Amino acid sequence: MTAAQPPPAVLLSGSAIGWYGDTGEREVDETSPGGSGFLAALARDWEAATRPASAAGIRVVNLRTGVVLSRRGGMLAALLPLFRLGLGPRLGAGRQYLSWISLADEVGAARFLLDHDQIQGPVNLTAPHPVTNTEFTAALASTLGRPALLRLPAPLLRAGLGELSSELLASARVLPRNLEKAGYAFRYPDVNTALAAELKSRGG
Repeated sequence: MTAAQPPPAVLLSGSAIGWYGDTGEREVDETSPGGSGFLAALARDWEAATRPASAAGIRVVNLRTGVVLSRRGGMLAALLPLFRLGLGPRLGAGRQYLSWISLADEVGAARFLLDHDQIQGPVNLTAPHPVTNTEFTAALASTLGRPALLRLPAPLLRAGLGELSSELLASARVLPRNLEKAGYAFRYPDVNTALAAELKSRGG
């Protein structure tokens, strides 16, 4: 009979900053209350599913990830064709915040958390400087050397995308307090250097 395998020492569980809901211009961190809406409820349920592991003595870290900037997938990959044509649009008023993180820091932070036994519970995986949609649009256009003069008004987005438009127009100004307190050093703390590294150095 084979002896039972010991439980893992740590569980890194994927979650999302959708936990906070639409934060408007208000800054939030891991001490902030949860928000409302479908994504917030989904994130709460997902994190609640890790409670049995915590009760069993396993160190659980809930990774509340923002928008990961990668040219190979996700939001950035979807936007690149439009922006390369000079058709990158500002969405709605453009004042809504985007909490992002470079792919390098997403991986680096996860590895950091594996090795730091004192950290448990929610950890925001976002860069320390969220940007507005207007700022992100300008940064991406500048990195690609293209203009970004278009704007998609909120009513047009709602007409074309229905309920999905609310996610594009929502604002998330989320700060990585727990990562910073633990001493994690971001490789790309600002969006301009993150985009340049992801696109230019890799031939993007």
